[in-house]
Amino acid sequence: MKTKQRVTGLGGVFFKAKNATKLGGWYKKHLGLPVEAWGGCAFPWREVKNPGKKGSTVWSPFPADTKYFGPGKQAHMVNYRVADLKKVIAALKKEKVWIDPKGIEQSEYGAFAWIKDGEGNRIELWQPPTGC
Repeated sequence: MKTKQRVTGLGGVFFKAKNATKLGGWYKKHLGLPVEAWGGCAFPWREVKNPGKKGSTVWSPFPADTKYFGPGKQAHMVNYRVADLKKVIAALKKEKVWIDPKGIEQSEYGAFAWIKDGEGNRIELWQPPTGC
């Protein structure tokens, strides 16, 4: 069975830290990550097939007690870029994949939805805003 590609890239890597600010500082000092005031950083890149189109992959530690990763002890969450979030969610719904009941959330940063993989790990799907 051939599956159409739904994910277009890696949008971000998020993980819990006992002290997110301190750990961000460690990564900045020792590995040179360009950690910004908001606590994470974005690595810019350009699409191979369309070099005029820019994108970025975000790296960010979160507080250990964050609820953003959903309930449970999940220590990390990967954000995947998608071109058409509504289509991807509709297809996943037909395939009986768990989808966060709050559905698609819109913000100035794009559209977001959350699903769980086959082992129950929360995954973030992100459709960037136009031009990003």
